[in-house]
Amino acid sequence: MFSKIIDQFSRFFVGGLLIFSGLIKLNDPIGTQIKMEEYFEVFAEDFGSLFHYFIPWSLEIGMIMIILELALGVAILIYWRMDLTTWVLLALMVFFTFLTFYSAYFNKVTDCGCFGDAIKLTPWESFTKDIVLMVFVLHLFWYRRSYKAILRTREGNFIVVATTLICLFLGVYAIQHLPFIDFRAYRIGNTIPQQMIPEEQPIIEYSFEKDGKEVKSDKYISEAGYTYVSSRVLNEDKIKPKITDYAVTSPEGEDKTQYTFDGDKLLIIIYDVRKASVKNMEAIKNLTKELEGKVDCFVLTSSSSEQMEAFRHEHQLAVPYYYSDATVLKTIIRSNPGITLWKSGTVLGNWHHNDTPSSAEVLKLVQ
Repeated sequence: MFSKIIDQFSRFFVGGLLIFSGLIKLNDPIGTQIKMEEYFEVFAEDFGSLFHYFIPWSLEIGMIMIILELALGVAILIYWRMDLTTWVLLALMVFFTFLTFYSAYFNKVTDCGCFGDAIKLTPWESFTKDIVLMVFVLHLFWYRRSYKAILRTREGNFIVVATTLICLFLGVYAIQHLPFIDFRAYRIGNTIPQQMIPEEQPIIEYSFEKDGKEVKSDKYISEAGYTYVSSRVLNEDKIKPKITDYAVTSPEGEDKTQYTFDGDKLLIIIYDVRKASVKNMEAIKNLTKELEGKVDCFVLTSSSSEQMEAFRHEHQLAVPYYYSDATVLKTIIRSNPGITLWKSGTVLGNWHHNDTPSSAEVLKLVQ
């Protein structure tokens, strides 16, 4: 009886967690791509330049990992070909557990991206999660040949193949547009300056020793007889702003951060002009022309001035440009180029370049 309970718990816990994690990442494949690039950069630095060759393929590798995670989750739930499924799952778990341990121990990647931007885990939390999950994966692996498939072979094959194809379609759609659900600090409705302010001020708890006993206080006690022992921040998760690295400068080095929060602004995000898609640049150019004198339009980029000037000249993009960090720009919008509309620092709209809005849509939003 106890063994059956463990079997069912392992099945639903492992399968459910894989599906949950996979769906969050499927919502934002570009976010997974960015995380894969970060890991490959770290591995190239620590293990050899070979990993640099994987960076251009980060999106494809990330999509394979996401779809595999989802397909394995479904396969576990229906006990589909458990000998094959558990071998693949065990290999995947060994890889992920090594990855999270390496990140935690050497403090290389501070967020594994296990649950995208929806749930942030510290490196050690990620490693602990993988250790707990590994226990139940090993249980399923050990008893893999004793499980009977829930569905007949043909039906099971259909479910797993259908899951793979549906996930592929949803992932490609999210890449060509924007995430279905936006978990980032720059999502529609958020006011960026507010996101740059801590939610709370630090609440410090002090520990003292008096007459051989521990005394805790929310204030520092300087009276005679109290010996300071230690202190800790009780609300550490709420004292860090959601946005810590947003800053904008002009080509002349002038701070333009506040300028981006004043009035109506249409930001065209081109984090790297060398990698930017140009198929919708004509629509973006026409949009800026139609908004001239009505909404301030400008480009935010991390490319050099020479690259940006050449790009503007080639596409006749007659708007000013300013600099911001590439990682910040990738976080603002998952599109290169991408478009975001701010009113007094509040995000009114985000668009992939494939969904470039009309001037009428923009003006309606800023009214």
